Amino acid sequence: MISIIIPARNEAASISQTLAALSTWQQQGHEIIVVDGGSSDNTAVIAKQQANLVLHSEPGRARQMNTGAAQARGQLLVFLHADTLLPDDALALLGKISHQAITWGRFDVELMGRSKWLPVVASLMNLRSRLTGIATGDQAMFFSRDLFEHLAGFPDQPLMEDIEICRRARVYAKPICFRSRVKTSGRRWDTFGAWPTIRLMWRLRWRYWRGDTPENLAKEYQ
Repeated sequence: MISIIIPARNEAASISQTLAALSTWQQQGHEIIVVDGGSSDNTAVIAKQQANLVLHSEPGRARQMNTGAAQARGQLLVFLHADTLLPDDALALLGKISHQAITWGRFDVELMGRSKWLPVVASLMNLRSRLTGIATGDQAMFFSRDLFEHLAGFPDQPLMEDIEICRRARVYAKPICFRSRVKTSGRRWDTFGAWPTIRLMWRLRWRYWRGDTPENLAKEYQ
């Protein structure tokens, strides 16, 4: 079994489409878990109509994903954002590695939105990830259960939890970098501008590498 874990908060506009695209997975015996982080809209209500399990936790992507993983039954855990669609061949690709005890990785990403710069941004994200072995949550990261539990899950921090777990996972195995692309919303880049968002993200990553706390970085990110 493969478990897809979706952290969500106020995602009523997109969660139904994401879950509908996963109906084939459910038909083949895999499970879909949505973890709501205190939505003020109908996210949880919508999710209950389509997901196998809807859980509730304190807000925070790391906490929500860990909550879902604790209840998941699959041997392979896939962490999917609520505004992200897996590629058509994702089930076949993941099925080939779902038996491996120590494995992890991510997909390439395609950003959907208005900005003409989004294809460039996505290409840079994919290249950087392949060169560094660091993935982002937008890329539908996945872990074998054994490795995820050995890493004690995502670190309980408000930002950069994806970077930190990648750093720890690289000690045990190189990431699998599927070239098939997930499609995810480019709303942040559309709202704040492509290059200002890129500069912000690189500045935050630089400060994190220099030792700044996730709490300080989260304030600027938000």
